[in-house]
Amino acid sequence: METLPIGIFDSGLGGLTVAREVIRALPQERIVYLGDTARCPYGPRDLAEVRRFVLEIGTWLERVPVKLIVIACNTATAAGLALAQETFDVPVIGVVEPGARAAVRATLNRSVGVIGTVGTIESGAYSRAVRALDAGVTVFSVATPKFVDVVEAGLRMGPGTLEEWVAESSEVFIRPSFHEIARGYLESLKRSGIDTLVLGCTHFPLLQAAIQQVVGPAVRLISSAEETAHEVAETLESRGRLAGESPERPAHHYFTTGDPAEFARLGSRVLRQRIMHVEPVGLEDLAALLSEERLALVRDDRTEDPVCG
Repeated sequence: METLPIGIFDSGLGGLTVAREVIRALPQERIVYLGDTARCPYGPRDLAEVRRFVLEIGTWLERVPVKLIVIACNTATAAGLALAQETFDVPVIGVVEPGARAAVRATLNRSVGVIGTVGTIESGAYSRAVRALDAGVTVFSVATPKFVDVVEAGLRMGPGTLEEWVAESSEVFIRPSFHEIARGYLESLKRSGIDTLVLGCTHFPLLQAAIQQVVGPAVRLISSAEETAHEVAETLESRGRLAGESPERPAHHYFTTGDPAEFARLGSRVLRQRIMHVEPVGLEDLAALLSEERLALVRDDRTEDPVCG
């Protein structure tokens, strides 16, 4: 079991920020990553539809096979983490609870802000996760869907990492149009007196410097990627499933439901290392994996509890 890879999936490229931290924390482990770019973004979709995506991709990873699954998408975690944990035989970790735990540890005035997709914010996943950890912490949540568009546009603007592009083209983030968008989203959170802000979408760490500029230096930003990587390491260690040391560099494998060439080009910028090869996965192939029993689980109108990571 310990020689099997770790499975990670997201609606697209943002989850590579989580994969990057897992690779950094566990350099001996192999990664299998699936970016569902053909159906990205998940944020505006109905949560029942996202639950089906979670079961489809989780079933696909189960057949690879993998020893642990990371749902590296806040919307998918909010919609389908509990269902995935009940369905699959391997541990399943989401990104909401690690981010919530980091925020509870970081806040001094017990006022925490959360920004994310419409689906993540409307699910109330972070509020529930924070309250489960510390009922005295107040959570203020705002959906910021246009931030995803900013990241996607930035990735397509030129060569290099997104961070390099931001550094070289900082006028994009100081021009009035961007600040108008950012202030419209974030001013209410600043007025609420938060001292900690959770970046509740895996795209958002790529905009961390710009977001920090708007909220000010007194607000600590929390990305769940590093916390999620720590939880992956702890889970594998506790189960005795960590890969052994090897002189050979582990081979990672990348898949997408969209354009493999585009995924390799843009994904390399997010991952900060060259993705040499990406294999396609058909949506019809994913859909065909679900048995009638698992389809029935999708139709079950359940309320997710994302606290268990």
